[in-house]
Amino acid sequence: MEFLTLEERFKDLEQKNKEAELGGGLEKIEKQKKSGKMYARERIEKLLDKGSFVELDKFVTHRCTDFGMDKQKILGDGIITGFGRIDGRLVYVYAQDFTVFGGSLSKTMAEKICKVMDLAMKNGAPLIGLNDSGGARIQEGVGSLAGFADIFLRNTLASGVIPQISVIMGPCAGGAVYSPAITDFVFMVKNTSYMFITGPDVIKAVTGEEVTFEKLGGAMAHNSISGCAHFATENDEDCLVKIRKLLSFLPQNNMEDPPLVQTNDPIDRIDLSLREIVPDNPNKSYNIKDIILKVVDNGDFFEVHEHYAKNIVVGFARFNGRSVGIVANQPNFLAGSLDINASMKAARFVRFCDAFNIPLVTFVDVPGFLPGVAQEYGGIIKHGAKLIYAYAEATVPKIAVITRKAYGGAYCVMSSKHLRSDINYAYPTAEIAVMGPEGAVNIVFRKEIEAASDKKSKREELIKEYRKKFANPYKAAELGYIDEVIMPETTRYKIIVALESLVNKRDTLPPKKHGNIPL
Repeated sequence: MEFLTLEERFKDLEQKNKEAELGGGLEKIEKQKKSGKMYARERIEKLLDKGSFVELDKFVTHRCTDFGMDKQKILGDGIITGFGRIDGRLVYVYAQDFTVFGGSLSKTMAEKICKVMDLAMKNGAPLIGLNDSGGARIQEGVGSLAGFADIFLRNTLASGVIPQISVIMGPCAGGAVYSPAITDFVFMVKNTSYMFITGPDVIKAVTGEEVTFEKLGGAMAHNSISGCAHFATENDEDCLVKIRKLLSFLPQNNMEDPPLVQTNDPIDRIDLSLREIVPDNPNKSYNIKDIILKVVDNGDFFEVHEHYAKNIVVGFARFNGRSVGIVANQPNFLAGSLDINASMKAARFVRFCDAFNIPLVTFVDVPGFLPGVAQEYGGIIKHGAKLIYAYAEATVPKIAVITRKAYGGAYCVMSSKHLRSDINYAYPTAEIAVMGPEGAVNIVFRKEIEAASDKKSKREELIKEYRKKFANPYKAAELGYIDEVIMPETTRYKIIVALESLVNKRDTLPPKKHGNIPL
């Protein structure tokens, strides 16, 4: 009996490794690169710390025998899975390889994905999925659909336990889009990635509408219109760099705190220019990011959902090295009013931060909920209630700074003391009331105005009186709803002091399976 020598066995392994690493072959890899996209293995190398990737299931192949598939087997079966490090911290990752059967999902591909998902859960580490796939592998029929459902289940069970990041770096169509939709953050690449349930051809056949791939499901369509994606990046490399930055603000899992980062930015740094940002005229707009950038560590603010619902700003920053989630009304858009999209955007962000022990800092300048028939018919009542629900159930440290307007129900919603906010500050420019002076005077003093000989002068006089008496932070401070009225230049110091006092905060919710958020 003749045995293979040790050298032959070693060469056989080397050959199999080379074969698996070529995926669909050099020709298809070059085609991928010419289209402006990285190859799947390149993406993993760029994403992870150098030399840290450990691959799993490298030699797995599909089990399909129909349609001649038994003669078309490629090692790895179109997906690369494993674990590695980002800034020295463990992460699990999978990357679909478009050069193998168009990255289409087989049952075995799904099993490979599920294996790393299960490992990520067991080991309390983030999961990153790099999606580049034509969808279900049609030759496998319901087996492929079962694979999708297996992934969806794990996405759901992992939600709120480990951070889940979906990265769309090519096509992601049909049932495949529901996995990203369940995860925490979705990245897309401009001009090379798209997501949709039904493609342009099907839409044209069914509805007669003609639409391009980019317009239907491109990066900007989902970042600015649908809100299904959180980041629109310039290219693959830019995307992978931004994923690493996002993870730097997050804990490994729901049982840990975010990493504490050393900073050289002084705690008590005073910036007198903060006095000049909120205008004298309460009807004049300004950019709330000008305040955020001046008070966070080193002016570093990592915005999330930048292109969607611009009337509210959300993102991550640090105060004295501690990660925080920032929510802020944006007076530059719709006067900072809350509408359906802003409510949903902020609510989901608040719930993510609460799930992963990230304190919330809220900057408030809100004239109310956006009025209009379209908003009412669109369900602003239930969507606005999502934001109330999110703030009310959040048990992480919550700090609010009212820079100017906080009117009506919108005052209640934006991390008010009544929703268990811990420390609430206000600038001297804050106006906390049921409604703005103009509207209040029209209602309260309607008869006096009607009886006046000079109605315009009388109305202006009453508005001035109302503004002086009620459109300020002092009534709320008298009632204990505002803990301190602060000078704008002390904002950074006051927030840091508050955060340090809340490091050991403990708050609980009543025992229950889960609440019933208004969806």
